[in-house]
Amino acid sequence: MDAPQNKKNRIKKTFRYLEGILYLLKTIISDRQFLYISCVLVGISSALAVILLKSFAHWVYQFVTYLDALYKLPYFNSILPVVGILLTVLVVRKFLDGSIEKGTSQIMIAVAKRSGYIPRKQMYAQIITSSLTVGMGGSAGLESPITITGAAFGSNFAQNFRFNYKDRTLLLACGVASGIAAAFNAPIAGVLFAIEVIIADMSVTAFIPLMISSATGAIVSAVVLKESILLNFKEQFVFDYSNTFYYVVLGIIAGLFSLYHARMFRRIETFTAKMPYKPYKKALIGAGLLAILIFLFPTLFGEGYESIKVLAHDKAAGILDNSLIEKFNENKWVVFTFVILTLFVKSIATGLTLGSGGNGGNFAPSLFVGSYLGYSFAKFFELIGFKELPITNFTVVGMAGVLSGLFHAPLTAIFLIAEITGGYGLMVPLLIVSSISFAISKHYDKYSMDIFTIADKGLVFTSDKDKNILNKIELHNIYSNDAEVLTTENSMYDVKNLFLTSSQTFIPIINEERNVLGIIYLNDVRSILFNNYKLSSTFIETEMKPAFSVSLSENTGNALQLIDENHLSEILVTQQDKLIGYVTKVKILEVYRENLKNLRIE
Repeated sequence: MDAPQNKKNRIKKTFRYLEGILYLLKTIISDRQFLYISCVLVGISSALAVILLKSFAHWVYQFVTYLDALYKLPYFNSILPVVGILLTVLVVRKFLDGSIEKGTSQIMIAVAKRSGYIPRKQMYAQIITSSLTVGMGGSAGLESPITITGAAFGSNFAQNFRFNYKDRTLLLACGVASGIAAAFNAPIAGVLFAIEVIIADMSVTAFIPLMISSATGAIVSAVVLKESILLNFKEQFVFDYSNTFYYVVLGIIAGLFSLYHARMFRRIETFTAKMPYKPYKKALIGAGLLAILIFLFPTLFGEGYESIKVLAHDKAAGILDNSLIEKFNENKWVVFTFVILTLFVKSIATGLTLGSGGNGGNFAPSLFVGSYLGYSFAKFFELIGFKELPITNFTVVGMAGVLSGLFHAPLTAIFLIAEITGGYGLMVPLLIVSSISFAISKHYDKYSMDIFTIADKGLVFTSDKDKNILNKIELHNIYSNDAEVLTTENSMYDVKNLFLTSSQTFIPIINEERNVLGIIYLNDVRSILFNNYKLSSTFIETEMKPAFSVSLSENTGNALQLIDENHLSEILVTQQDKLIGYVTKVKILEVYRENLKNLRIE
């Protein structure tokens, strides 16, 4: 009975001992040197999380494959995702306070609104829930949970050793870079992902810590993880300039398909998440629909990286294994049609996985659909006898195209594929396809799919420091609720008396339900107030102007933007469309300066 407790106490004692050594080390060496050591430790922690997640997911995939080969269990790979999602919901409700943050957007919110603070539970919550969801076959990716876990390691390490805001945010980014580097053995892509997607305003001096963490993650992953677990290719890739036109066309198609995938995923996830059922019933319905899709399209099981390798080697017939049409695997047109259908269904499967309560991300699905898209594009020309395009090249370049379009991260896409293919032989087509796809996607969708919903509401602007500070200021902490108001039943004499007896330069006009009807400004009616004839013959309705207002739930950046655009000194604040007060530009700037000063002090 005491053995487990003794072991737990020994572990705690060891960690306290190591922590004490680090505190001592911090007093001996310079702050910059301690930051570099911290980058290594955060990198190792993130890499170990990656190893745990990837190994579990790979083990489950091998287990399912083994059982199917041994016992011919056609339904087993459909049942496991249902169990995994239900277990995920159970863990979230029973052990994680009923909620869990999903997607890389949560990291950006932490940077923009929480000064780089990420809750401690995220260091283990993502590992547990995503391993249950994706590891047991949910049609999503592990990379988003990996990045959140890495960011949580970096943030909490920085909190523990009292790093300032700048270095805390940097260590958060180091955790992200290490996670991506370890997941793909791609250190350059890890650095670029942290800069392009997570923290767009990093200075040049941030590159060294990011590179240290990213390299650490890649080294630990390469030493511990088996090569078969990682997505990589050993072929020699050669670019034929005569195919340039086809790569341009693939870039256009990849950009358009990125828009389809992002919008279909959001639609399905939102619909599933908003089903009017209790969590377990919702999870059962959503996972049940996912199970049907996986039964029809077995390659939707889990991350799907194994099927990417199958396509890249032009052995697409293999993805029909365990499907209802397995016997047609010799028919090239049937196989081609099956690949196309899987390509379009993947976004639905991922939406069901995450909307029903599972945890995962869209990084792996973007690579999945990108490879299927590239393969289909090249295979089509071969099947119609028009031109034989290099299947492997187009399959891997397609991954970069869709990744670039979905995450608005062309550099990450280019170097990730370059690194997992072991060279830069495809650099030119990667540049072509990724840039075109990014341009098309960016034209139609201002924000990437991961931050679309929060950025549209103005919740996160990681590339704008001023807005980051403004968005940290909550309106409910700075608005005033002492505004004197009138109704249309009042007269202009009441307007005059209110201006004479208060310091207000404006008067909101409301109805009985406190809905704002308009506003009267002192400067606009000054000539009327001191002319008795005009005062008696003028009505409030004729002098009030349309009132600008913000909801209490909106961010302060939006309020200041409205004030500036309309040349105002203040703006009304509402809650559920009812007037509750106002906030002045002077107050916003005063609190902004105080926050800016605090960040500098940190």
